[in-house]
Amino acid sequence: MASTVAIPEGGTWLDTMRRSFKDVPIDEANDNAISTTEFLEAAESLVKLFDILGSVAFTPVKNDLTGNIKKIRDRQLAAPAESETLQALVLNELKTKQHKATEGLVWLIRGLDFTAQAFSKNLASETNEELAASFRDAYTNTLKPHHSFVVKPIFSAAMSATPYRKDFYAKLGKDESQTRAAMTAEIAALEKAVDILNKFLKRKEAQW
Repeated sequence: MASTVAIPEGGTWLDTMRRSFKDVPIDEANDNAISTTEFLEAAESLVKLFDILGSVAFTPVKNDLTGNIKKIRDRQLAAPAESETLQALVLNELKTKQHKATEGLVWLIRGLDFTAQAFSKNLASETNEELAASFRDAYTNTLKPHHSFVVKPIFSAAMSATPYRKDFYAKLGKDESQTRAAMTAEIAALEKAVDILNKFLKRKEAQW
């Protein structure tokens, strides 16, 4: 479990991540192409934050993210030469009249956008807003409009199951200011990738 991983002395939980979003290659000279392998590794690493949140209510949220990561990786493994970047993976899959991985990316980005907005809002709060409030707002802005009436209550329950803010950040590192700085940097890198992919997925050539 991610919640029991050993945090290095003087470091934070983010130092234990296999891949940080700050280290995901983005080829700005090539239409901001994002490397598939590193992006999926970073997404898998960040998903483990939901273990630290501690409630089984977050299991559907985590399963949704990991399921969509798998759809993208399955396509990458099936056609590696055509999937070196996420944009190439989408365009080449759509040429085959399939869209399983592309749809998976759409939902993964929605989930990562939710995660980014929740933590960005919480980290920026000058009133020490509790995680539950930040998560509910982020859910309303991202995933909720796309969820069915069956799924909405399941995710809404998770939003209310978040731990107290101080307890959560304490699990990420001993020095709160250091932890907040590390989280802020990671979320900013995630937001950049999400913004790039959201714009790409809205293009005509990325539709199915």
